Amino acid sequence: MTATQTWIDEFNRAREASRTLGLLAPARVTAVLNAVADSAERNAEGILKANAEDLSRMDPNDPRYDRLKLTLERIHSITGEIRQVAKLPSPLGKTIETRLLPNGLHLEKVTVPLGVIGVIYEARPNVTFDVFSLCLRSGNACVLKGGSDAAQSNSFIAKLIENVLIGEGLPKGAITLLPPDRAATQALLEAIGYVDVLIPRGSQQLIDYVRQNAKIPVIETGAGIVHTYFDVSGDLQKGANIVFNSKTRRVSVCNALDCLIIHQQRLNDLPSLTLKLAEKNVTIYADELSFEVLRDHYPTRLLEHASEEHFGTEFLDYKMSIRTVGSLNEALDHIYRHSSKHSEAIVAEDPGHVDTFLRSVDAAVVYANASTAFTDGAQFGMGAEIGISTQKLHARGPMALPELTSYKWIVRGQGNVRNP
Repeated sequence: MTATQTWIDEFNRAREASRTLGLLAPARVTAVLNAVADSAERNAEGILKANAEDLSRMDPNDPRYDRLKLTLERIHSITGEIRQVAKLPSPLGKTIETRLLPNGLHLEKVTVPLGVIGVIYEARPNVTFDVFSLCLRSGNACVLKGGSDAAQSNSFIAKLIENVLIGEGLPKGAITLLPPDRAATQALLEAIGYVDVLIPRGSQQLIDYVRQNAKIPVIETGAGIVHTYFDVSGDLQKGANIVFNSKTRRVSVCNALDCLIIHQQRLNDLPSLTLKLAEKNVTIYADELSFEVLRDHYPTRLLEHASEEHFGTEFLDYKMSIRTVGSLNEALDHIYRHSSKHSEAIVAEDPGHVDTFLRSVDAAVVYANASTAFTDGAQFGMGAEIGISTQKLHARGPMALPELTSYKWIVRGQGNVRNP
């Protein structure tokens, strides 16, 4: 018996549920999502208790600890995002294109659900709520495979959602939580004919593993090796605020800054650009030129010489590298070599430099004079997000409701037949 066969009944329930979900009236979906948000708030104590069990097994110094941790404030933020998704219009049944052919056939291209969406993710229990809410609004069933680090949190949340679904008369197969073991991962990777698309959310290692081993379609999301280039024309105050926010707002998320690139002619401004980072105990791995400038202006215990491995690293921690360049083109070359195509930014007042950067950088989201912390579905006005796609097929950037749909052609005729 293969790993997939062990889970056929669960996958079939998800597949059957998907047949129903795409036909639900938008108002009913809104009611169910609000009911889930209400239940989460009523059961916040239970969620936090389950989360505390998970946290007790993780070292607080582990960068993943912050992603795993839930607080009452974060729960209210999560339920706020669920309610926001509940307010959004359904992405289904939208006419993308119509054609009337010379033979009288009327063609209509219409949005439809993807069907069953699988998500493999690590220590982020909020993903369980996010994925379910977006999938339900877009008419999709979801099959979730969380990591062992968040097993208790995910289990409690999934059961809470199932209870709401049962109470609302909807199939509980709308959400399936697989156990946090390798056999379940393998089953999901091999769920041909059951799961329409698989989305990994987590480390580059996880994403690479899923891409290399999946037998079903994959949308890559997540890993962010993020740069901000401070140009020769950059405004110092803007730059200092952007660097601080991009690096320290939440270090464990994929839009956090990993490498500051600075034009050589602005090295004297580097102490001011990095001043507030010391307040957060950010370790800086500086190249030779930037190290010499910071030697007497940044805490010695937080300043280290950079090696090549520090460029192209997603730190997910209070750590950052600095690369000095002699031109905009050199900065673009550095980003080209090391970017994960997630989020990249320039701080510059020269409109020509800004335009060149925005046109040249190959990434899902490219910023001018703004923090990369904004790469987020909710910040983009999409409600919650299912992930940040770093690939180019189907979806790119924050994936919300429209990105969870496909389309079909509806053809209406009047007895038309095709001649030889």
